[in-house]
Amino acid sequence: MSATESLHQESCVIPIIKTPQDYQAFRISPQDTNRLAIVFDPTSANMSLTYCVEIFDVGGKTPPNRHQWAVEMFFVLKGEGVARCDGRVVNIRAGDSILVPPTGIHEIENTGSDRLYALCIMVPNEDFAELIRSGIPVELDEGDLAVLRRVDSLG
Repeated sequence: MSATESLHQESCVIPIIKTPQDYQAFRISPQDTNRLAIVFDPTSANMSLTYCVEIFDVGGKTPPNRHQWAVEMFFVLKGEGVARCDGRVVNIRAGDSILVPPTGIHEIENTGSDRLYALCIMVPNEDFAELIRSGIPVELDEGDLAVLRRVDSLG
């Protein structure tokens, strides 16, 4: 075994694999019109990041918010909406990506006729996972699971 192979074997870790049934979903507060399903957080990933799926009901949006140090990234899986950051407004739809720098006051709003789904990654975590988990637990419904499994795109 070469030194490179030996080093690779020592540094390799067993990957963590989850399915949509494993995701825990929450509404941060009762009046929120979006839900967040945690995929990975500092506890499961053993690093300072939060990776979740954000689900916006029709007309739903995040409250304007900002992060002191964290970069927040979104990838729109399904639906359409509007992203706002520090006064700039852009239309978003499936396939679009958004990168919000630290301190940017931002919000995302579902302007479509169906739910809006976006992958959301925050690095470092900056207590985001803890904020989500302090909310109200909710269930993912069959429509959510169909999008997360991509069953909705087949047929």
